[in-house]
Amino acid sequence: VQLVESGGDSVQPGGSLRLACVLSDLPRPYSIAWIRRAPGKDLDWVSSIYPAYGNAVYYSDSVKGRFTISYDNAQNTLYLQMNSLKPEDTAEYYCAARLSFTTAPSTLLDQYDYWGQGTQVAVSS
Repeated sequence: VQLVESGGDSVQPGGSLRLACVLSDLPRPYSIAWIRRAPGKDLDWVSSIYPAYGNAVYYSDSVKGRFTISYDNAQNTLYLQMNSLKPEDTAEYYCAARLSFTTAPSTLLDQYDYWGQGTQVAVSS
């Protein structure tokens, strides 16, 4: 099983990026998430999508209205469209997947079974 992120880059405030995460050799996931770690800070949940529930989506308040999560089931690829980027969005972004049902909220990070290696996003002028 491999999760491989891509798409990270350096952009100016107000810019856009699209991150991708290819989930290889992974059975259909129960949920998939984007999680980030800003420099010197803890991991922070960003967004989740639930293929098990018709791709229901959830966002943290800090990105709601600016970021869009999506999942291409045929390509087994997770995306994060990030618009109106802010300096506080600077972080390493990870995708993570959970295979089985859970009642744990999306924000509980230790529920995820598989993690990618991360892709770096830097937002500055």
